[in-house]
Amino acid sequence: MTPRRITPADARQLAVLHASAFERPWDEAAFEALLVTFNVFGLMLDGQGFILCRAVADEAEILTLAVAPLVRRNGVGRALVEAAAQTAHARGADSLFLEVASDNVAALGLYAGAAFEPAGLRKAYYASGADAVVMRRTLNTRA
Repeated sequence: MTPRRITPADARQLAVLHASAFERPWDEAAFEALLVTFNVFGLMLDGQGFILCRAVADEAEILTLAVAPLVRRNGVGRALVEAAAQTAHARGADSLFLEVASDNVAALGLYAGAAFEPAGLRKAYYASGADAVVMRRTLNTRA
């Protein structure tokens, strides 16, 4: 599984994938706006999932990761996370951060298995009332 780079032309496909994965999806315009920002990069496995990140100085952040429901638990999320970590490191980042809902057991397991460690907690961060677990991965190591 080798993800390809996302371009602004992918915004519609990203919105569709995001809607299949989240209750409050981002729309095509949101993806278009992000994808023309100089420090944002994304990777996609067509029709299966994508990851969108932002890199600034020596830190990078996963903005969103969406995997189509029919291909979950088949390594798509892990392949996207690993490719994003490599890309962020190549852009000069030493750490990769993310926020994940404390009740999203599958995502917490994915990130823990990919060498992310809890780094903080944002109480009642999501509209659902769930807390956000802030997680960090050092990029000079591989899971």
